[in-house]
Amino acid sequence: MFALAVPPVLQALTQAEHLLGKATDDMLSTRLAAGMFTCEQHFEVVASVAMRATYPLIGRQVPELPRGAKAALSAAREAVEALAHDDFDGAEARVVSHRAGFADLTQPAVEYLQCFALPNMWFHLAMVYAVLRQAGVDIGKADFDGLHAYPAGFRFDD
Repeated sequence: MFALAVPPVLQALTQAEHLLGKATDDMLSTRLAAGMFTCEQHFEVVASVAMRATYPLIGRQVPELPRGAKAALSAAREAVEALAHDDFDGAEARVVSHRAGFADLTQPAVEYLQCFALPNMWFHLAMVYAVLRQAGVDIGKADFDGLHAYPAGFRFDD
């Protein structure tokens, strides 16, 4: 379970920290649409879900994170990096009870990780990306996932 949980969580945290470095203070208070989280709240949720994607799998309480995007991402990274392979012994057998919005769910650990926690974390990172793009930040897919590469100035609409 360590390999299923920790590497993608650390990748998302790395990309969130990268995107945060491209955001201005004004952008952090921007919403993609009325009624949605602000960009900063999306960053904070990425950090929160990084913790929720790992700590329940090892039977530990999810630690509280500080407020603010930078502090929350940093604390989440530190906490996840402190986890060891051995911490995940027996994780496959766990069942995780949690809330998804207003829904109370109970899921086997692998289903929880793959169908709730990781998609939720990447959703909020995608919202960060969308807010920053909408604000005019020159970012692309490589900034989102850290894997893609495109030549400088590449555009799909050319």
